[in-house]
Amino acid sequence: MTSPSALSAAPVKVPAGRRNMALLVQLRWLAVGGQLATIGIVSGQMGISLPRTPLLAAILVLIAINFISAALLRRGRAVTNAELTAVLLFDVAALGWQLHHSGGLANPFASLFLLQVVIGAILLTPRSSWAIVVAALIALAALRIGPTPLVLPQPYAADPMGLYLKGSFVCFLLIAVLLVAFVTRISRNLRDSDAALAASRQRAAEEDHIVRMGLLASGAAHELGTPLSTLSVLIGDWKAAPRLSDDQELQEDLADMDTAVQRCKAIVSGILMSAGEARGEAPQLTTMRTSFNEIVAHTRAMRRPGTVEFNDRFGADVAIVSDPALRQVIGNVLDNAAEVSPDWTSFTTSRDGDMLVIEIADRGPGFSEEMLENFGQPYRSTKGRPGGGLGLFLLVNVLRKLGGGASVSNRDAGGALVRIFLPISALARPDGDAA
Repeated sequence: MTSPSALSAAPVKVPAGRRNMALLVQLRWLAVGGQLATIGIVSGQMGISLPRTPLLAAILVLIAINFISAALLRRGRAVTNAELTAVLLFDVAALGWQLHHSGGLANPFASLFLLQVVIGAILLTPRSSWAIVVAALIALAALRIGPTPLVLPQPYAADPMGLYLKGSFVCFLLIAVLLVAFVTRISRNLRDSDAALAASRQRAAEEDHIVRMGLLASGAAHELGTPLSTLSVLIGDWKAAPRLSDDQELQEDLADMDTAVQRCKAIVSGILMSAGEARGEAPQLTTMRTSFNEIVAHTRAMRRPGTVEFNDRFGADVAIVSDPALRQVIGNVLDNAAEVSPDWTSFTTSRDGDMLVIEIADRGPGFSEEMLENFGQPYRSTKGRPGGGLGLFLLVNVLRKLGGGASVSNRDAGGALVRIFLPISALARPDGDAA
């Protein structure tokens, strides 16, 4: 079984600026490693004399930029376009400095400026991208002014063009590999951003739907208050009427009618109480176990005796603030289960660390594949009637507001299983956990 604590936390979407800065840090570490390896191979294995002091100084600057970038990421806030532009301009300057001290434009690695331009075009705004282009052009122009020439030993001095072509091939290979890796990573970041945006829009649409339903429900509750009170008075008058008091069968029917009307009035009162905050305008102090017992008792009163099985595995009781909205949506799930499985419904409560876990099972036909795939979306129901599917939709959104979640599945033994998980802290009393 999937841990509820693992299900409750949705993956956190990192802002695009932070992801791009982290990607630049990784590329810069690759550049530092590649430059150190190049210096070692050229000056050691190939025997070409290099001015190591300025070259290593540029590498230290790149390392310092990486530490500064890491500090920006640790701040926790979004990375701006200006900050990304600044670090890319430092990269361009460091590359120009290294090329100036290693042959200038005669160095085949001068094409690496193209990598900086492409990265800027992908990550930055159009104006900032052109700033990187201008910086690269300025660096190329500066490389014509007094560069430090490379003194090539034999046999390279006899064929400098051959050495240049080999270096150009290595530079092309390096640019191609880095661009493929970089663009692939950026494409994945863009897909993640699009998915996060789509999820945010879906959640906003669902919350707007809930607001509209809440307005309609509270309006209907106000309008139903008067006729329900009238019915209650009429039923009381009929029960007390002398002509009807001797009819035992009619008195039982009137008692059932009165019970139904009182239940309707209680539902209307609950809607009005929950119309404001999630915890209602008149929260009630109670305990977790008492709240469970009340939910089960209410369900049992509406069904045949012995059809609702209650398994209390919660453990030590916890003092909570009763949440009318949560009680209502859990009651809706129990009613739905009892409707498709009138002979047996199971309500199990347990505790997994700091999470409350509720499992509601039945022996009905179970969920269809469409229901499993579209769980939590409104008007997705197997009942085939107008307005169906709102129970699970409201359940998911009420739990989301409280920091929890839900999942649905089909039981191996037949029937459906709805699993609810919720942080106990979302319901606990402010003054502590003692019941």
